[in-house]
Amino acid sequence: MNITITARKTSVRDSFKERIEKKLSKLDRFFDDNAKAIVTVTNEGDRETVEVTIQSQGMFYRAEKTTSDRFDSLEAVIDSLFRQIVKNKNKLAKRLRESAFDASNIEAGEEMEVDTGAFDVVRVKRFSLRPMDVDEAILQMNLLGHEFFVFLNAETSETNVVYKRHNGTYGVLEPVKE
Repeated sequence: MNITITARKTSVRDSFKERIEKKLSKLDRFFDDNAKAIVTVTNEGDRETVEVTIQSQGMFYRAEKTTSDRFDSLEAVIDSLFRQIVKNKNKLAKRLRESAFDASNIEAGEEMEVDTGAFDVVRVKRFSLRPMDVDEAILQMNLLGHEFFVFLNAETSETNVVYKRHNGTYGVLEPVKE
């Protein structure tokens, strides 16, 4: 697994980098050698946040924890990722086997700063769409911990959005051409 460590408002010592690599090596059995892990460590006052995003074969796994100690945050993030992966292991294994998708085509998302004038748009994020069914899109959204997920519907070849409703159910937004 390729690991990239980023520090925001803090510095990361070699001992913590080694701890990150050791902890992430426990997840290696779930991923191939092309998997990428992006670890972001942030300090805000007495709060230490550790965020880990793992990209493998077009799937994203993400967890973020904030505690008073970065080592505790790292432990909590690794535990959370492990639970996510194990919980969805069968679904993920089936989807990855069936996927005819080339993982090299996906990008983690490009961000750009823009100034539009009338509205305060502070960031534009570009990402690749890949064909998937609604169930896979919901699974991916839950793994990322997001409230919505944009995807290319494999059945209709249209761009769709799945989202989490307030009552815990899910919705799908489908475009209608007029």
